[in-house]
Amino acid sequence: MPTTLSVNLNAVAMLRNRRDLPWPSVEGLGRIALKAGASGLTVHPRPDQRHIRFSDLPVIRNLIDDEFPQAEFNIEGYPTADFLELCASVAPEQVTLVPDDPSQATSDHGWDFRKHRVFLADVIQSLKKMGTRVSLFADGDGDEEAVAIAKEVGADRIELYTGPYGGCYDAPERAGPILEDLGRTADAALALGLGVNAGHDLTVANLPALVKRIPKLAEVSIGHGLTADALEYGMAETVRRFCRACGQKI
Repeated sequence: MPTTLSVNLNAVAMLRNRRDLPWPSVEGLGRIALKAGASGLTVHPRPDQRHIRFSDLPVIRNLIDDEFPQAEFNIEGYPTADFLELCASVAPEQVTLVPDDPSQATSDHGWDFRKHRVFLADVIQSLKKMGTRVSLFADGDGDEEAVAIAKEVGADRIELYTGPYGGCYDAPERAGPILEDLGRTADAALALGLGVNAGHDLTVANLPALVKRIPKLAEVSIGHGLTADALEYGMAETVRRFCRACGQKI
């Protein structure tokens, strides 16, 4: 199966929040993305609501349920009690747990699975009771033991942190070794029966090589690069370009 695309709406929401106005519409652009071929929508609601607001979550849930029932809602975040309550209130198809400090501008590392083994096991058990798939943000550094712990604590998938790979946009000679580390991490996860997602600084230019190295890559969630391209190409055409970069015939 081709890799699917989940459009992260955080950058759209951050632009909206610059003014006390309802545009650009998070719901409206989510609708355009899904109509154009995206398989889901992703949000990362942070405690300060600096981009996605808590009030956006039921709106996105209703958009998917009412108009795109085949699509998935993916919510990312650090698993505080408040975050878990948000998840319970909107029942996302997937929750992606990230080890972010609330003050971070964006996710920049995966979980320390050895250190947080018990904590993650408890959180995942709670989420599984809600009926949601659970993905854990993971460094794509080829650490097979870390991947084994992700499986042990009950995760369904890992999401490879691709920031270092995306950071090679101006130094392509560095991309190869990083891509191979990502691939070895994915190989280890797939061998254990874990699904593999990926996200962070992925673009139309660097996606094809990633998908070629990890042909069973289930999903990519993309926000910043996709939103930047949407300013130039429009949201619908941008989604189609990213879907094609994932190997989809669209």
